[in-house]
Amino acid sequence: MSRSDKPDIVCRLKEIRQSAGISQIQFASLVGIKRQAVYDIECGKYVPNTMIALQMARVLGCKVEDLFYHNLPENADDIIFADKNIAPNNRISVVKIRDRLVGYSLEGRNLFGRGFLAADGMMEADGKTVKLFENIDRIEKTALLLGCDPAFGILASHIARRFADIRLNCRFASSGQSLKHLAAGQTHMAATHMHDSGKKQANVVFAKKILGKKPAHIIAFANFEEGLMIAKGNHLKIKDVTDLTKKSVRFVNREPGAALRALIDDRLEKSNIPADKIAGYNIMVLSHEEGAQMIVYGMADAALGLRAIASAWGLDFIPMETVRCDIVIPADLMDHQAIRTMLDILQTRTFRDELAQLPGYENKDTGKTIASI
Repeated sequence: MSRSDKPDIVCRLKEIRQSAGISQIQFASLVGIKRQAVYDIECGKYVPNTMIALQMARVLGCKVEDLFYHNLPENADDIIFADKNIAPNNRISVVKIRDRLVGYSLEGRNLFGRGFLAADGMMEADGKTVKLFENIDRIEKTALLLGCDPAFGILASHIARRFADIRLNCRFASSGQSLKHLAAGQTHMAATHMHDSGKKQANVVFAKKILGKKPAHIIAFANFEEGLMIAKGNHLKIKDVTDLTKKSVRFVNREPGAALRALIDDRLEKSNIPADKIAGYNIMVLSHEEGAQMIVYGMADAALGLRAIASAWGLDFIPMETVRCDIVIPADLMDHQAIRTMLDILQTRTFRDELAQLPGYENKDTGKTIASI
C-alpha cells in the first residue's frame, strides 16, 4: 500500500475531554501540565511525549490510540476518474462522494488562468492507482462544486477563513457538464445558469432533464449579467448579436452544453440569423476567461461572458440577459459537513456583501431554496 512519507496525526483529545465534562483547566491540573499545553495539543500544534499521552489516557479512562492516531493516506486503487485518460505522474484532486473516491486531473487546460493548485494525490506509473498526499479525514470533509461562476472562488475562501478543516473545491465546468457529472455521482454539487425563455424556471427544467428521478434541492447562488465581451472602445461598433455577422468581426463561441451557448443560439434563432453567417461560430473556448483572453490578445473581437469577467480584463460589455446561477445538491448529500457549512456561509452578511460588489452581480436570491425536485 502506498503511503505518504509523513502521515498526519489526528488528535481527538478535545472531543473526548469535552464528552467527559472536563474543562481545559481541570484537565491540565489532573495531567500535570499547563493549560496552554492542552490548548496547543488540541489545536494540533504538537504531539505530547509518551509519558504525558499515557497520563492523559489514564485521566480520561481510554487508550492512547483513542486520543491520537495516524490518519494515513491510502493507495487509492479503486478510485473513479472523472477525467478520461489521466496520464502516469499526473497530479489530481480527490474527493469522496458517498462511499467512492473520485479524481480529477490538475494538469493541462484544467490549470488555465488559475496557476498551480496543490494536489491531493498523483497517478502512479502504472496509470491505474493513485498515491494520496492528503489524509482521508480531510478528503471526507471536502465538497466538490462544479460550475462556471467565477464567484465560487470567493465562496470557497469564506469557508476556509472560518473553518480550517473544511474545504470547498470549485472546478470549472459548463452547466451541462456539471449536471452530467452530478448525475454520474462524480461531484457533490453542480451549478447551472440557464436563461428563462418561458414561464418555467430553466435551471429547474434543465436539472430535472439530466438528473431524471434523482431527488435534489436547487439553491440560488447569485444573479448576474451575461452577454458579449468586446475590446475596449468598441471600435467595431458592435451593439448586439446582429452585428456579429459583420465580416470584420471575429467571434469565439462556447461549447454545446454551456448556458451561454444556449443563450446565443436562442438570440440568433429569434433574429433569424444562420450560424454560418457568423465568423468564428464554430471556434470554441471553454470558459469566460479564455474568451476574454482571446480578445485581449487580439485573436477575437467578441466573446460570450459575464460583465464581471469583462470588467476584470478591462473589456467593454454588451448585456444580453440577467440570469440566476443555482446550485443543485442531491437530497442525500445535504447533511455533508462541507455542504452544510457552505449553505450557512451563503446566509452571512459578509459573503453576501462581497458578492454584490462584483460588477453585474446581485445577491437578492442568494441562499434561497428555489425548488426541490
